[in-house]
Amino acid sequence: MQFIDQARVTVKAGRGGDGIVAFRREKYVPAGGPSGGDGGRGADVLLVADANLQTLLDFKYKRQFLAVDGRRGGPNRCTGASGNQLVIKVPCGTVVRDARTSILLGDLTDAGEELLVAFGGRGGLGNAHYLSNRNRAPEKFTEGREGEEWLLQLELKLLAEVGIIGLPNAGKSTLISVLSAARPKIADYPFTTLVPNLGVVRRPSGDGTVFADIPGLIAGAAQGAGLGHDFLRHIERTRLLIHLIDSSAEDVVADLNVVEGELTAYGHGLDQRPRIVVLNKIELLDPASLEELVEKVSQQVQARGGLPVLAISAAASKNLPKLLAAVWQQLGIVQP
Repeated sequence: MQFIDQARVTVKAGRGGDGIVAFRREKYVPAGGPSGGDGGRGADVLLVADANLQTLLDFKYKRQFLAVDGRRGGPNRCTGASGNQLVIKVPCGTVVRDARTSILLGDLTDAGEELLVAFGGRGGLGNAHYLSNRNRAPEKFTEGREGEEWLLQLELKLLAEVGIIGLPNAGKSTLISVLSAARPKIADYPFTTLVPNLGVVRRPSGDGTVFADIPGLIAGAAQGAGLGHDFLRHIERTRLLIHLIDSSAEDVVADLNVVEGELTAYGHGLDQRPRIVVLNKIELLDPASLEELVEKVSQQVQARGGLPVLAISAAASKNLPKLLAAVWQQLGIVQP
């Protein structure tokens, strides 16, 4: 399934029905008076968060949503039928903004959460409303009002508690595939991952925690370089970050500083988010070199007040229990 995390759509609520001009015509009511009914109300447009949706793909092919108009009024003061509400389902985690002003209209995070984005037009008044002592046979009525029309910008921010970040080819997809049932594309070249991947990791309590693996970051990602700018928002909702680093890289400290700098440049509180720095691919180093590298990186991390550095091998499933224990501790999950 194609992953689409941004969409721009037009929604238009229904127009209100017109009022009518009508008079009573019963046989024994010679001066029956006006009896024109009011028009029905136009349908509203409602967004509803649906837990079964994972992407905004549907909005790639349908970009305009028109609600039903209200019906015109009837004789004998009968009000026209109102339009049925137009319900549009979106994935949980969808942020809704006015596309013209970027004003935030709502953030749908929980399943079943609703957001009314366009109000239907009010129905017009029939001539029965204009009866007065001076005008006993009014022929005045009003038309229904137009429904609201909005151009909306939809953005999907994944709902994950733990985000896995790092430079391209650091082993992020391998890690999430080992920890969970997720099966992302894995290959030995940068930018293998082009879309975020979600995986559910079993907690000690038996339920699951959602991990998110986003495409690799590069220098300038916060300003739009590479794929980082498009996907950094997917880790805005996370409670904890796992910063994965390739321990076989030429300059591990420089790689650490690149990603840390991008988190600071992007903002949105990501640089203040708790994160565990993890050295991956330790099977490629001898024990002495690994010990020296861990000490070197730990000095950099502790200078920032960070958490202890861990060393793992995702491909060889080495030291993964230590990593998960640190994750559960940071999330406040009690282990048996």
